[in-house]
Amino acid sequence: MQPDLLLRQRQNLIQDRLRQSGRVLAADLAQEFSVSEDTIRRDLRELAAAGLCERVYGGALPVAPGGTFARRMGEAPERKAALALAALAFIKPGSTVFFDAGSTNLAIARALPDDLALTAVTNTPLIATVLVEKPEIDLILVGGRVDRRVGAAIGAKAQRDIETLRPDLCLLGTCGADIDAGLTVFEYEDAEFKRFVARGSSAVLAAVTNDKLGTSAPHRVVAATGCAALVFEHDAPADVTRPFETAGITIAHARKAHP
Repeated sequence: MQPDLLLRQRQNLIQDRLRQSGRVLAADLAQEFSVSEDTIRRDLRELAAAGLCERVYGGALPVAPGGTFARRMGEAPERKAALALAALAFIKPGSTVFFDAGSTNLAIARALPDDLALTAVTNTPLIATVLVEKPEIDLILVGGRVDRRVGAAIGAKAQRDIETLRPDLCLLGTCGADIDAGLTVFEYEDAEFKRFVARGSSAVLAAVTNDKLGTSAPHRVVAATGCAALVFEHDAPADVTRPFETAGITIAHARKAHP
């Protein structure tokens, strides 16, 4: 690679590397392009500012998949249903479970057996409409203004509503999941609310679709090791999931989804 490679060409190649490998390191890129690490870090800052990557320590990650809760509800329903069935193993009868905003958590709510007795807490109206139909569930709805993008109440009133509760399990919704970046989301207030609930819960679990693995959004909710368990799809890449298991996190895999 020639040292005088034009800036735009170099940044386009960095984006290619991100698409190919899912993660780039500044030191490796500097060596490949025969430029300084400071030059690469400047490139990564510019790409991040343009929304083309998320910077992490030592390099960058692809941007997590975005979109509103309503839009993501219609994406990969069979895969989310398979994740939901695997997540049920972590939900114990008689426990208190917080259902965070998220289309996969909506699938978990739908998958709950009708005879499962528990206390369910949620800040998400669409999830509440599913839970209220379950005859053995005692439902607590967290209120306040609903953020349309998130699909849930996440403001100060929502925090006040939940501050006296101590869920046994928090089913955390996430936009990105990476062993270094942790579990991340796009909206600042959403991250604040999720973090507040996670801190007050005995355990945190996230069910993660493949498109979110190895990606990052701007706001971290918890470190990866802040999760007691993670549920991955049956074909989640082993090179991405292995570091989570090595970190001591309980890992479960869904069965293959049937269309």
